Amino acid sequence: MQAGKPILYSYFRSSCSWRVRIALALKGIDYDIVPINLVKDGGQQYSKEFETLNPMKQVPTLKIDGITITQSLAIIEYLEETRPTAPRLLPLDPKERASVRMISDLIASGIQPLQNLSILKKVGQETQLAWAQAVISSGFKALESVLQSTAGKYCLGNEISMADLCLVPQVANAERYKVDLSPYPTITRIYKTLLTVEAFQVSHPSRQPDTPPELRA
Repeated sequence: MQAGKPILYSYFRSSCSWRVRIALALKGIDYDIVPINLVKDGGQQYSKEFETLNPMKQVPTLKIDGITITQSLAIIEYLEETRPTAPRLLPLDPKERASVRMISDLIASGIQPLQNLSILKKVGQETQLAWAQAVISSGFKALESVLQSTAGKYCLGNEISMADLCLVPQVANAERYKVDLSPYPTITRIYKTLLTVEAFQVSHPSRQPDTPPELRA
């Protein structure tokens, strides 16, 4: 690993890690990945070594500019504030910025944590799929309604923002849990559009160093 190069502690399938990988790609930041397998060995995030980096024992964790940052939205906002080159992940206009944060939080706080691996383990094997489908569908109903008033080509107008970085991994999770996406045409349209953007492709779970061979694209 190159000295001074940012290091991202990531898991290929982690939607929160994927958000940050998209941001790093969009900003053109070269970085090294240290894979943290959330399943193997009972979860590598629980190791003492990793706990000193991130007391919440979660990915992503980013070492950059001499500091360590956890929580995906905090990381993305830091990248935007320290590297405010195009594309801007947060708009300059305060009202538009509030909309981007609102959509991002709706997904990052209102949907994703409820279907996270740690919660699904507690729900139990037999009801995991039904639980994940119910919480994602409930959240998507609200998100579709919001996007109908904010969206252009993307979540907010015609510029990619932090909201889009949250949307794509969440829709991928919905597909994985076999959620019926037909009631959410705006979400689906934006998702399909974003998947054609290079930064969303190179950061995709199927193209990571720790992606298992059978899941590689």
